[in-house]
Order: sequence, then structure tokens, then C-alpha cells
Amino acid sequence: MNLYQSDKVRFVSGLIFIIIIYSLFYIFFLENSNLILPSKIRHIVKFLATIAIYFIGTFHLGKLSDTWMSILWHIIHISGLVVITSLGLFDWFITEISLSLRLFANSIQELLISPILYVAMGLLNKSLKKSNQKV
Repeated sequence: MNLYQSDKVRFVSGLIFIIIIYSLFYIFFLENSNLILPSKIRHIVKFLATIAIYFIGTFHLGKLSDTWMSILWHIIHISGLVVITSLGLFDWFITEISLSLRLFANSIQELLISPILYVAMGLLNKSLKKSNQKV
């Protein structure tokens, strides 16, 4: 049984899920000035949001005919997760990381959860599919 009728519906539904998680993350977590949480809980929430986006993208981009796009998605997310997890563990167990490293980790996390990467992968797939059909 095919859950989605086409790759376009699959892609759009994945984009909607990512936008919902991204929006909820920013509205209720990052931009909520009334929310007071310890840094370890903040790390866990950020990590879980990033993992959720990774699995949504894996599910919705995983059925593309170009398997290298799925591999690229995995490489980007896993390498980004390794970097931010390493910095988080260093912050937890060794010493507090500097502000510049904290901003660097936040930038990587922002790249991983934003819908821009997902849209870029979809646009790249669409443009390469068109160029292959012309040949």
C-alpha cells in the first residue's frame, strides 16, 4: 500500500511536518522569555527537535529515485549531530564552552532544523530530474 500518491505529495507533507516542528520549537521554546529551564534540559529539547526533523526528512526524502540525495541528507545531519552532541557533552561533563562555540553549535542546529535544507534537497532533486529527462 502506497501512503502517498506521488513524490510531490510526499515532499509537501514532509515540508509541512518540518515547518510545524520548526515553528513550535521557536514559538514555545526559543522565543518564549517566560520559559526557565536548566541548560541540560535545553540541550535535550534542542537535540530531540533536531532528531525529529532528521527522521521526518529521512522518511519523506528516502523514497526519491536518486539515492545519493538521501545519502547527502544523512551525511549532513549525522555530521551536524556529531558536532553539536560533542560540544554539548563537552559542556556537560568537562567545562562550559565559550560563547563563540555556543553560537557555532546554535548555527549548526538552526541549519539542521530549518526547512531550507529540506526545500533545497527537493529543488535539487526536481532540477536534476528535469535535466535527466531532457537528455
